[in-house]
Amino acid sequence: MGMNLTSIDALTDEDAASLTAGSSLWSGPSLESAGVLSVRMVDGPMGVTHGRLDERDVSLLTPCGVALAATWDRRLVSKVGQLIGQDAKRLGVGAVLGPNLNLPRSPLGGRAFEQLSEDPFLTAILGCAWVQGVQRVGVAAAPKHLLCNDSETERHSMNAVVDEKTLREVYFLPFEHAARGGAWAMMTAYNRLNGHWCAEMPSLLSQWLKEELQWDGVIMSDWFGTHDGVASLEAGLDLEMPGPARHMGSQLHTAVKRGEIARSQLNDAAARVARFSSRTCGDATSTAQEAGVSDDEARAILRQAAIDSFVLLKNEHGTLPIGQGMQRVAVVGPNAATPCYQGGTFARISISGDTPTPVTALEHAMRARGKVSHSVGVMPEFRIPPLTSLPIVSEHGEGTVNVQYFDGRSSTATASEGRHSNSLIWFGSMPGIGSLEGKNGRVRVSSILRPTQTGEYRFFVGGTGDVELTIAGHVYGKFSGLEMSGDVMGKLLRGAHERVNVSLEAGEDYELSIEMQFGEGRAQGLWFGAEAPPSETLLEDAVALAAESDCAIVFVGETPDTAVESVDRTTSSLPEEQVNLIKRVCAVNSRTIVVLNAAHAVDTSWAGSAAAILVTWFAGQEYAVALADVLTGVAEPGGRLPVTFAKQDHDYAVTSLAPDQNGNLVYDERDLVGYRHFVAAGISPAFPFGYGLGYANIEVEGAAVEQSQEINVEACATLRNVSARAGKSVVQVYVTFPPSLESDREYPRLAAFETIVIPAHERRNVRCQIPARAFAEWSTEKQSWHIRGGKYRVTVGGSLNSIWTSRDVHLRPAVLDGDELPLVG
Repeated sequence: MGMNLTSIDALTDEDAASLTAGSSLWSGPSLESAGVLSVRMVDGPMGVTHGRLDERDVSLLTPCGVALAATWDRRLVSKVGQLIGQDAKRLGVGAVLGPNLNLPRSPLGGRAFEQLSEDPFLTAILGCAWVQGVQRVGVAAAPKHLLCNDSETERHSMNAVVDEKTLREVYFLPFEHAARGGAWAMMTAYNRLNGHWCAEMPSLLSQWLKEELQWDGVIMSDWFGTHDGVASLEAGLDLEMPGPARHMGSQLHTAVKRGEIARSQLNDAAARVARFSSRTCGDATSTAQEAGVSDDEARAILRQAAIDSFVLLKNEHGTLPIGQGMQRVAVVGPNAATPCYQGGTFARISISGDTPTPVTALEHAMRARGKVSHSVGVMPEFRIPPLTSLPIVSEHGEGTVNVQYFDGRSSTATASEGRHSNSLIWFGSMPGIGSLEGKNGRVRVSSILRPTQTGEYRFFVGGTGDVELTIAGHVYGKFSGLEMSGDVMGKLLRGAHERVNVSLEAGEDYELSIEMQFGEGRAQGLWFGAEAPPSETLLEDAVALAAESDCAIVFVGETPDTAVESVDRTTSSLPEEQVNLIKRVCAVNSRTIVVLNAAHAVDTSWAGSAAAILVTWFAGQEYAVALADVLTGVAEPGGRLPVTFAKQDHDYAVTSLAPDQNGNLVYDERDLVGYRHFVAAGISPAFPFGYGLGYANIEVEGAAVEQSQEINVEACATLRNVSARAGKSVVQVYVTFPPSLESDREYPRLAAFETIVIPAHERRNVRCQIPARAFAEWSTEKQSWHIRGGKYRVTVGGSLNSIWTSRDVHLRPAVLDGDELPLVG
């Protein structure tokens, strides 16, 4: 039972202050005497992470943010959110940190895979659907990161400079919608915004969220993201994470006694934390809908979500799906056998070891129809290739390493364990050592390497301490990582390292040892890897296989350490070797299908030579099976682009994500983010926002825009499926504002959308209600949403380059209360 929130006033200053800081790394505060129970939290949003943050704890892995947005299906996204909520409840978790509602200003953003869409409205609607799905089972969602953590470069220090109108209309909009949709929590960003740390920004936290929206949820910091407890509390931050307290909690008790903060401010924070606890640990969970989704049903939902996220960009001469005559299928490329399921954040999810790869899933799907042959062509471009991909063995079995822990400078291990990973991270504590605070010690990783080929192997080592690589008793490589200041969490993910080449003989056993001496620190990490000598005939073997096959499928894209939290990219291009592979295969086989396993807008200047292109993002644990279904025609590719694909990188509105010499990152494109910039600047993209093909042939029999009252505007369309298979259509509605005195730049804004599946040979009518807010803009002077009045153009179509009808509607000036966005329910 949660405490009676009216009794907050009865708490002592000390007890009230204690509720403003977490109790441990992943646990909120508790005050049993007042009925406030600790809420266990985990990182998200692609699934439920575990406290150990390693490969041994398996959870459901869902499609990433941009993949979910590519479905354009709020009901499906809500189901995925509910699965995550269910998994969280199974693991005793009360809150999931997600979704990521920041926007990919640029495709170069290192965390673009986790974000939903370049469009704030699409992000708002689908983000809210995810939140409501998670919370439907009594688990809190905590949308992140308030605000403008849209890139990763210097995220702990940079200052985003954004005018208020742009903030309200673009970057805050998804968070506003999540608040109106009932999110129980939100999480602030690391960065500064217009000179304020986000955790210390009164206008954002207190004024916009708490006062204007009357939102009653809890605002927590990102982990280690606070700087001043008094300033944070006064600005509206309720909870500092993680615990134990550094700036809030007991520190605020002292501030209250000194009169530095008002007890009313402390009461508000304490009440919100208590309410958060009550919702996730108390009566709210007992009345939540208990989802009786079985494991098979969960996999079916994730499989459908993956299928509906795949975007078919090109399909010449009906190359897809693979027809009955295609009996010899060549599968080439690094991502066929080594797919990328997720990006590199601390919310890394471990999946079952028997999860199929694309090549094995396609072999299974084609077993009765033809032969699938595989040749890698080029090796995956890992930043640190996994040591476990080589033939290694330890006392814990094949493909494993033995990890020993030594307290201080002891020569005797205090603990040991077997691991199947090449990236080891410890937060707060270590086996056999306990708390890391004020401690130093040693970690040793060992295994036996049994090379299958003679040649020069490349080894990689790095960590947060002094690292030494020993092979067969000889020291070959060293790395010093003791100076781990600044963005420690980011440095753990970036994995700075040294490389060393070592000649090894096939058939010999080599003892490997990677040892790290570490000093004091709240987190420690050790990473290592190795790659075998590359075969000189890889590319030619793949090209030869493609030449003798009926069709070829080239799997290209990223590795799990390509898209990394805290690091932005320098280009949207695929690695040069992968582009060369595409061109070489296309030159010898006119029926070449390119599968893009990347979760951001990609340079597709090579697209002209391919017969078909399928974007598959990071589609989660059911990726391979879903992909085999789509390639063989069992299922329809249902995705539409939630981001614009440019012809060249400098066509994007933002091409540099580095702050200037003063630490400022100026959003000088203002509201011209994503497709808006392309339209306003008259730049033709490679593939526009909202675009995507299907296998079914759906015709538009009619479309119209109806205005029955002043701001009661609807779009409707009649669609007919003239093919022998079911097909999906996404009806998209855009509004273009009349020119203003400030700017004559005209561009469309997504105003409504509806997703529908139409059975074979059937007709469907679709109606989209356009919310009044779609015609409104924010007035900084009046601090309100208002319709300027004038002639607004409403267009209806299947994407920005496929418009079915348009109409001008005339509106009179009006002021709105802001609560005009559609909710999922």
